[in-house]
Amino acid sequence: MKDKILEKSNELFINLGFKSVTMDEIASSLGVSKKTIYKFFKNKTELVDAVTNNMFNTICYGIDGICELKMDPIDELFSIKRLIMESLKDEKSSPQYQLQKYYPKIYASLKQKQFLVMKDCVITNLKNGIEKGLYRETIDLEFISRIYFNGMIGIKDKDLFPLKNYSMNTLMTYYLEYHLRGICTEKGIQKLENQLK
Repeated sequence: MKDKILEKSNELFINLGFKSVTMDEIASSLGVSKKTIYKFFKNKTELVDAVTNNMFNTICYGIDGICELKMDPIDELFSIKRLIMESLKDEKSSPQYQLQKYYPKIYASLKQKQFLVMKDCVITNLKNGIEKGLYRETIDLEFISRIYFNGMIGIKDKDLFPLKNYSMNTLMTYYLEYHLRGICTEKGIQKLENQLK
């Protein structure tokens, strides 16, 4: 039952946002009483925490799977982007923004975990890209990994990038192109342009 609650809550939070979904709505959409949910989660904050951690672990598992395929570094970034889009259903409700606003402690903890995972992943990707002659040898790995993470967090700021003007999919594609054009060699740019077609 706990897994069903997590799954349904995840779906509702992504589609409608963390703030607007009530425990009553979750119970009703599962066809159970609210008491059943409270057996597993003592309040909504605990449920939000469990859902975000579950989503984080699922996405990490998917990213690890992509990285194990040892594909071309540029293709790898676009594959990760597709995985995230599928997991977050294009983020129509901007869950990250709501998490930051209404559950700041959960957001801060999640952001820290995302940074640690993403940093390693990005540095590995950068090293592979340099080895394959797709990225410039002179780039600073530490700096690029941090600026990449910061940009990925930044494009989710819906005050800067209102969802009515940009879908999350469009923003991620623009950002990947922006990132890659800054670090690619001529060979890498060719590969990027093929990917964007």
